[in-house]
Amino acid sequence: MSDVSPEAVGQPIAAPVYGTGGSVGDDAELIGRSVAAPACFAGLFDRHARAIHGYITRRLGPDAADDLLAQTFLVAFGLRGRYDTTRADARPWLYGIATRLIGRHRRDEVRFYRAIARSGVDPAAEPLADQVLRRVAAQALHGQLAAALAGLSRADRDVLLLVTDGLGYTETAQALGIPVGTVASRLARARKKVRQALGGTNPAEPQEEPASG
Repeated sequence: MSDVSPEAVGQPIAAPVYGTGGSVGDDAELIGRSVAAPACFAGLFDRHARAIHGYITRRLGPDAADDLLAQTFLVAFGLRGRYDTTRADARPWLYGIATRLIGRHRRDEVRFYRAIARSGVDPAAEPLADQVLRRVAAQALHGQLAAALAGLSRADRDVLLLVTDGLGYTETAQALGIPVGTVASRLARARKKVRQALGGTNPAEPQEEPASG
């Protein structure tokens, strides 16, 4: 994955934001301060840009990732005054913005997965869904997994890949603006379809639900 920097989204580099106790502030505090001091927003980029870039890369490939990363943080910057500061962790918010932007490129995403399925080669610098593929014993399943992802509905694929990227059920619900119960049902459906596509093996099946927060 290519390196990313605050300059990629037109934001200046800022020093770490510290709370009143001298510790680095949480995301909510940083965003709150950025309303009056926009340069503080670069701290949010420093914290989360690499993860968001990797998420976009695994869904659309490296060619689109830089542009969509920039768009994600520009949208977030414009909405910072409306951020719910009771939520200390901004990851669900940022992942939600990125997911909605990815949704505008649904055909590109499906083509990306189908290209992997045909060739068995992932053009992304990092393997598709690292946490998933680490549990796949046979490399041949890589292409099958990509084909299975291409066959999912956008809604089911969003949930599956957000959870795969490390968000908990509650965080995924916040990112997509849907109830936790809907996350659970979509995830179950997506896992079932992936398992069927892989002949009964489901590398997307975690042992435990990822912890929220």
